Amino acid sequence: MEFIQYLPEVFSGWNLAILVLGTVGGLLLGATPGLSPTMAVALLIPFTFHMEPVTSLILLGAVYTSTVAGGAVSAILVNIPGAPANIATILDGHPMAQNGRAAEALHYCFISSLVGGVIGIFVLIFFTPLLADFALNFGPSELFWVAILGVTVIGSLGSNSLWKGLFAGALGLWLSTIGYDEVFGEQRFVVTDHLAGGINIIAALIGLFAIPQVLSMLETSAGSQRATMYQLENHSIWRSLVFNLRQVKALSIGSLWGVFVGLIPGAGGQIAGLIAYDQNKKFSKNKERFGKGEPTGVISAESANNAMVGPSLVPMLTLGIPGSPTAAVLLGGLLIHGLFPGPDLFSVHAATTWVFIDSLLVGQILMAVFGLAISRYSRFVTRIPNNFMAAAVTVLAVFGTYSVQNSYSDVLVMVTLGTAMYFGMKVGFSPAPLVLGIILGPIAETNFMQGKMIAESSEGLFNYFFTGSINLLIVAACVASILYSIVSEVRAMRARREVSP
Repeated sequence: MEFIQYLPEVFSGWNLAILVLGTVGGLLLGATPGLSPTMAVALLIPFTFHMEPVTSLILLGAVYTSTVAGGAVSAILVNIPGAPANIATILDGHPMAQNGRAAEALHYCFISSLVGGVIGIFVLIFFTPLLADFALNFGPSELFWVAILGVTVIGSLGSNSLWKGLFAGALGLWLSTIGYDEVFGEQRFVVTDHLAGGINIIAALIGLFAIPQVLSMLETSAGSQRATMYQLENHSIWRSLVFNLRQVKALSIGSLWGVFVGLIPGAGGQIAGLIAYDQNKKFSKNKERFGKGEPTGVISAESANNAMVGPSLVPMLTLGIPGSPTAAVLLGGLLIHGLFPGPDLFSVHAATTWVFIDSLLVGQILMAVFGLAISRYSRFVTRIPNNFMAAAVTVLAVFGTYSVQNSYSDVLVMVTLGTAMYFGMKVGFSPAPLVLGIILGPIAETNFMQGKMIAESSEGLFNYFFTGSINLLIVAACVASILYSIVSEVRAMRARREVSP
């Protein structure tokens, strides 16, 4: 096996040092709201120009894998996802922290990230040629239906009401249309120049999660400067490891969805995490616990968004088609060193490619080790006074939003959306469906318009979108998801009526 042959190269002095540096740095960058894995890798590209190809790829790969897991730190501790991939982690991770189980939630995060990540890397190692051909089968129609499948989970995502969840998701889909149409270039709903560039996903993500949290902190500390003191239990890593590994269903659902979504070009970890969380909830016997601090919610979400990493590199390394936005940036890191996707990567440049892949595997282990090590210090974050925490989060929110495009307009959009969501949460709305709508809107719209143009010049709209085994399979999953959500809501309504006098 070539991956075993080149494994010792990862542990050579300079390569190992870069791998450790990239892993620790990625965890810190991931925990900073706004600094997504894509941005972190993009920021490091210029620093790799004068490195050896294998060293630069080790650094970029380590940062990629660790920032995905690091984003869960802020998601769990302060209810702000470090990246879109960690949105689903918030739903049960932060309630666990509020219940005095922050360190435990972080344990589950890094252990499940390790399990999902290792599975994803093994998929990359053993199934690259086969899965590369599978990825080629996803055209505009298949990508459209994948986005619609994500939309079907909106109603039950982080909201106690199906209808409020659907309304928030529909609002998010509408917000995603603001700006210029990516296909035809037409301007839509631009009522002010600040919206000319549309609503940036990072600005929306930070605004909808951070600003309501800041305002809630200020509201809580208005009459008192008492610190936010979560009573943290002394939870051992061994107990967390045993419990986590026993959650075979949550780990399996998360890892399988992560692998599947990772192979789809451009989908990203946010879709993997959200769908895995939703499917895990639907197959659970304790659905009522989700959203209140259910550990398997964290486990399924984090195993999914890390299992996505390895498969997202399969089409990139073999075909030059990145499976995620971060993989697209990583492709640039390959090209600047004269490494072009295709068979030559595994023959002419086999040493570089296999050492890079091996470093991803070792990096997953290092990520878990360092992540578990920092989890014991979570108590210090949770004991910061509310007014200090509000100030710190505000600074990070403004910095993270502005740094994406150096745009003052993004900051205004962030504050506006966040303030509106603060009042919306008081009447039962959740930010998660709204963010999911904003994320999935452009994916669904762009692929539908591209598919429509292809269909009109060939077999027709219906035949294009409703034929083919992959299309029919995803459509069936969409219908099943919608029917399940409706049935679950009806049952919940009946249960509430029986309980009420």
